Amino acid sequence: MKLVISIVQDEDAHKLMDKLMKNKFGVTKLASTGGFLRSGNTTLIIGVENERVDEVIELIDSIAKTRTQIATTPPLTTWSQGVYMPYPVEVEVGGATIFVVDVEKFEKV
Repeated sequence: MKLVISIVQDEDAHKLMDKLMKNKFGVTKLASTGGFLRSGNTTLIIGVENERVDEVIELIDSIAKTRTQIATTPPLTTWSQGVYMPYPVEVEVGGATIFVVDVEKFEKV
């Protein structure tokens, strides 16, 4: 068994969860915040049998698409580190960050 942890943009989360559940995958949703833009993300935790990992990744890829966004204010960390960036700036957001880890033991109680 594997644990798939996927971090997606909030606007992709509900559609992705619906698609995962329609394909008989159990999914747990956690609210999270991105580092660079401090924008809302969703972390999805999906327990899956080894042979279905690629199927989950394909479903995530079909929904979580990258897009461009205009950032009008710098993240707080740039000021404290002495980094200068002209604003507004166009940045790429969206897509998904996916981790697949082995599950030693799984129990549902």
